[in-house]
Amino acid sequence: MRKDNNNLNITSKALLLICSICLFAAIFVPLWRIELSAPQYPEGLVLQIFADKLGGQVDIINGLNHYIGMKTLHKEDFIEFTILPYLIGAFALMALSVALIGKKRGLYLFMGSFVLFGIVAMIDFYRWNYNYGHHLDPNAAIIVPGMAYQPPLIGYKQLLNFGAYSIPDTGGWLFVVSGLLMVWAVLAETKALNQFRKKQLATVAILTITLLSCSNSGVPTIKLNTDNCDFCKMTIADGRFGAALTTQKGRVYKFDDLGCMLQYKRANGKLEFKDFFVADFTQSNMLIPAEKAFFIKGESIASPMRGNIAAFKDAPAASPYQQKMDATPVEWRKLITEE
Repeated sequence: MRKDNNNLNITSKALLLICSICLFAAIFVPLWRIELSAPQYPEGLVLQIFADKLGGQVDIINGLNHYIGMKTLHKEDFIEFTILPYLIGAFALMALSVALIGKKRGLYLFMGSFVLFGIVAMIDFYRWNYNYGHHLDPNAAIIVPGMAYQPPLIGYKQLLNFGAYSIPDTGGWLFVVSGLLMVWAVLAETKALNQFRKKQLATVAILTITLLSCSNSGVPTIKLNTDNCDFCKMTIADGRFGAALTTQKGRVYKFDDLGCMLQYKRANGKLEFKDFFVADFTQSNMLIPAEKAFFIKGESIASPMRGNIAAFKDAPAASPYQQKMDATPVEWRKLITEE
């Protein structure tokens, strides 16, 4: 008796069942979040977007929006909150139905519909961000000519003194997991997964080379005589003393003096810092990781804001300057923990 090649295998059915559960769960948890950070809000503000409502610190954000002329956010203004829970529920039921019926055609139809829905949803989200960020009240209290306040679709963007960070929330990641499960099922049913396994070693090698080639991409750059210090607000002009730090959310802060960076960290202890960088004293405007640098401190080290600290790639590089400037070595661990 011939086997029916149109039937799904047990693995694909299991994947679709898990997909259905993920989509049902996404109805009840936030799908997306926009985080706002600024000096006056060191803990940040969060706007959460659910399938049927807005969450987070909506009232505070609306108050800020009023000053810059943005329309305030209200659930009633979005038709998406009326239909989105039903659309997500429909996809969850569709995943369950395809798993129970067990036909490949249903899987392919489901996959195509899901991808189309994702594209339309992101276009609608971009349109929503654009309208709110560009259509401003001309009589607002704060008007910056030519300035728009459109948050990023995904990732980080600076908006005046606010940093806006847009990422999927729990429900969004459930959507991502659902999409990956569907791709897995489609690859398994089309036999493409077997071809992938044959090329697995080559794929891993390519990814490894790519990651290695990008390993230094996280080092910030400072534009001398253009960028301003995020602590003292002076223009960064001396490439021997520049510094920078990055937060867990990917924001970069730049400084004209290591002392400014240390004071900024102490003044904003609630921020989640990730990496610290300092300029190599012997190479103008060349930033190196602070934890790997060698530091000397002395009164004759005339840094812009009198931090009196210079950084070097290692002790041998610092040795002649240490003697010349009558400076003493100091550990990064001590600098970063001093109050």
